[in-house]
Amino acid sequence: MLLTLAQWLGEDIRAFNVFGYITLRAVLAALTALIISFMLGPRLIRKLAELKVGQPLRDDGPQTHLVKAGTPTMGGALIIASVAVTTLLWADLSNQYVWAALVTLLGFGAIGWVDDWRKVVEKNPRGLASRWKYFWQSAIALLIASWLAWSAHLPAQTDLIVPFFKQIVMPLGAVGFVMLAYFVIVGTSNAVNLTDGADGLAILPTVMVAGALGIFAYVAGHAVFAKYLGLPHIPGAGELAIFCGALAGAGLAFLWFNAYPAEVFMGDVGALALGASLGLVAVIVRQEIVLFIMGGVFVMETVSVMLQVGSYKLRKKRIFLMAPIHHHFEKKGWKETQVVVRFWIISMMLVLIGLASLKLR
Repeated sequence: MLLTLAQWLGEDIRAFNVFGYITLRAVLAALTALIISFMLGPRLIRKLAELKVGQPLRDDGPQTHLVKAGTPTMGGALIIASVAVTTLLWADLSNQYVWAALVTLLGFGAIGWVDDWRKVVEKNPRGLASRWKYFWQSAIALLIASWLAWSAHLPAQTDLIVPFFKQIVMPLGAVGFVMLAYFVIVGTSNAVNLTDGADGLAILPTVMVAGALGIFAYVAGHAVFAKYLGLPHIPGAGELAIFCGALAGAGLAFLWFNAYPAEVFMGDVGALALGASLGLVAVIVRQEIVLFIMGGVFVMETVSVMLQVGSYKLRKKRIFLMAPIHHHFEKKGWKETQVVVRFWIISMMLVLIGLASLKLR
């Protein structure tokens, strides 16, 4: 909306034409989302506390987590609201990718909201039944993936790009693209959700990955930069830098309230929405493998759960003291803050490796 206003004013006042630059609007989006979250955060936390929307805890979890019982959850709604409003303000609303990102964010957020509401308000420990949660995640992901495949006009929009190798490109076709996009969106959504088990653990890696994907989006949408760096040029993808900037800004503000000791938890409403959004942006800018690298902490958490469940079903033995793996380290004696900061450091290194793929080709 503000872009349209700036373009209208720019016809008479040239200074307003500066708002046409994606880089400026991405920075402004990050700051806007940050300010909105800071303004609304305390009010939301008070309201959640009044409604007694407290986080349920696992009985077999680390004993140090018992003090967290009753801490307000569903705080991810703050991130979603901030990102949605900011994107509508600063992004080009005629861009198809912007709407795909918003639909994904809000759709997966709605699934998480229902799940959280049933757990903490209706006191149903199962929340939204797993089969229905997976059904609606699959429905939204397949819908968005199919629409992206149908609207693709260039091979680059559906080919699989292998990082660090300029000449390795794998044509997927419409069906292959849809299946890959589906698994990336749903997989990343659930991976972030599994990671969200300690104060600040999931949100800062999400911020870092979102910022890096914003850079990839800007490059992919810029014909000259894409050609120079050997990346596929995806017309219109640059506008996703505004969406990623909003994610980063809102996420940093949320970390203010979610840092140890957390005043509020993200809940499924935030984790599912943020993970799906990261997956979607990676799909659009054709950087699924890079997302796998940069989101290595999310991958590690997910794989630890899969190994734990598989080992117990096959051998009746557990590999880890507790899964996801961050709980394993807590059980071994690491303090929660040590686990979180060390996982942040790992995430930072992996994001830098992912960014290195921009030039090392």
